[in-house]
Amino acid sequence: MPELPEVETVKRTLAEYLPGLKIKEVTVNQETVINIPDAETFKKELTGTTFTGIDRRGKYLIFSLSWGWKMVVHLRMTGRLVYGESSLPLAKHTHVIFHLSNGYELRFTDQRRFGRIWLVPEGELLRVSGLCTLGPEPLGDEFCREIFLEQLAKRKTRIKPLLLDQNFIAGIGNIYADEILFRSRIHPERTAESLSREEADRLFTEVRKTLEEGVAHRGTTFSDYVDGRGEKGSHQNYLNVYQQQGKKCPRCGAIIERIKVGSRSAYHCPGCQK
Repeated sequence: MPELPEVETVKRTLAEYLPGLKIKEVTVNQETVINIPDAETFKKELTGTTFTGIDRRGKYLIFSLSWGWKMVVHLRMTGRLVYGESSLPLAKHTHVIFHLSNGYELRFTDQRRFGRIWLVPEGELLRVSGLCTLGPEPLGDEFCREIFLEQLAKRKTRIKPLLLDQNFIAGIGNIYADEILFRSRIHPERTAESLSREEADRLFTEVRKTLEEGVAHRGTTFSDYVDGRGEKGSHQNYLNVYQQQGKKCPRCGAIIERIKVGSRSAYHCPGCQK
């Protein structure tokens, strides 16, 4: 699933091209990906509108449009949102096509069909499920060290599931949670309240640094993820533990293991994550 660095990369890519472009027509090939409104209303209301900006909140992309509309996209597991020439071959699982005023297209594809799109008036973002209950943005000013440390001290939850809780902190998924915990030297099964002040402080720092590096490398590509122009990221070349089981830890030389924490896999080093 695309996580914060991947979605941020898509946002930055599309922000180079979309603002100022008008949507001439919308083709919907798979109506189930449109959550709000119905597909016919979606096409009607978008036709003639102009992209005015793009934001990101957690793993959600938020497109500002003329006439006071907001279009929200969640890529979920295999979603792609790619801007390109209309002459390019249509990929399998292309569910929505936005035909643009410059002759290019913005195409939403999703092999698993879990991705969703909402179109709501600017003041009605509360209608987008999950968007308005998100925790702080870890790369934003609202991500405060002291508040983060205070909240950790009150939580009995194991630390990896807590990092994955979008209501606690927005945008982190399996890849970056494992990498953050490795860099923090914290075992994924530790409870949040068990962390010392030094460990919690280190965790806060590594949340920011790990995500920033993921953005700098334009995201992690294993199979499905590409940016807004269809290009792969390179952060997979810099991973320390995620999907590295059986290999030597780059820090201490112990063999990296894969365990289950709740219903999720967790990759860690048993030698230096305590």
